[in-house]
Amino acid sequence: MSSLQPVRGTRDLLPADSRRHRHVLETAREVAERYGFGDMVPPVFEFTEVFKRTLGETSDVVQKEMYTFLDRGGDEITLRPEFTAGIARALISGGLSQNLPLKFFSHGPVFRYERPQLGRLRQFHQINVEVLGIAEPQADLETIVLAAHILEELEVINVCTLELNSLGDPASRAAYRKVLVEFLADHRATLSKDSQARLERNPLRVLDSKDVDDSRIVADAPSILDHLTAESADFFAALREGLDALAIAYAVNPRLVRGLDYYTHTAFEFTTESLGAQGAVIAGGRYDGLVEAMGGPSTPGVGWAGGIERLVMLCTNEPAPHRPVAVIPVGGAQEIPALRLAHDLRRAGFVVELGARGNLTRRLKRANKLNAACAVIVGGDELARGAVTLRDLDSGAQAEVALAEIEDHLTSFR
Repeated sequence: MSSLQPVRGTRDLLPADSRRHRHVLETAREVAERYGFGDMVPPVFEFTEVFKRTLGETSDVVQKEMYTFLDRGGDEITLRPEFTAGIARALISGGLSQNLPLKFFSHGPVFRYERPQLGRLRQFHQINVEVLGIAEPQADLETIVLAAHILEELEVINVCTLELNSLGDPASRAAYRKVLVEFLADHRATLSKDSQARLERNPLRVLDSKDVDDSRIVADAPSILDHLTAESADFFAALREGLDALAIAYAVNPRLVRGLDYYTHTAFEFTTESLGAQGAVIAGGRYDGLVEAMGGPSTPGVGWAGGIERLVMLCTNEPAPHRPVAVIPVGGAQEIPALRLAHDLRRAGFVVELGARGNLTRRLKRANKLNAACAVIVGGDELARGAVTLRDLDSGAQAEVALAEIEDHLTSFR
């Protein structure tokens, strides 16, 4: 080909992009650590069956969006489209159920073949948290509070809304499914083709349809909140009581669903109107039946995932890059002394740029182009006196400084 281009739906993360990603990731990780979450990152690919079992054979992700291939050994492999399945698999294959409860923070790239759009790529990045082994609503509360805390630290909570719903327990879902199917059957002819198919295999997903006509129909659909068992109603009430106690605002949205049967009780999303139609930035819920559906022991679980790209787009408090210290030798004889000085300053924690070529004027121009805060000019006469010249590149002021005191003088330029 005449030119090489990135694959559609992928993008290069150049230094400025990486700095923004790192800001979101490191903020999230630091907050998660305060809540007792430890890092756990499953492999970037799994046997395809792991995702088919967890996401459902009939889900859009499995049917249309997974990157699946045969490896050289003939095994069917899939690039991870999400984290929860791999973490549940690790719980089973690694015997981690002996150590419950577990609280994991994960991050990294995920892959879905879908139409690229604002904030949604085919290779994108997520932060992810899971709590395994706690059946009480306190775990749901903690994961939601953690998500809100991260959004607060990123200074984007003010443009996000927490939407909350209960999917109830299996008895609640069975009762609701019956009345929902009866309602939707009366509108079958006007439902979209996707929703007509979902009506047969996964009727709760119709509530989540983005089709305009479907949305008008489900606006009048019965609410799952009217079909909760007493136990499920108490669970949802306890969660809301905790959020109220912590003054975390939320809106109850009875149309917020998860289609698969292993999802129970809590479903939630932090949404925004700042990113167009794709408004969810963090989404999650409780999945008490997942591990058992994969062949493991009955293990309650709750968690969420957040898209780093979307969070980056919301952030206006972009972290400024470190302004380096430029170490500049005046001539060839000062190259080695400048190299040693740069090495010592880096080991002392300074960001240092050491020009590779050019005279003093050219190296100072490059230092300004790199937005260096100051230049340490290493000249022969100064070195003979055990000193260097320190120039403030903003004010232009400069002074001779003893080499033994250079670190102290540079402290204000960190």
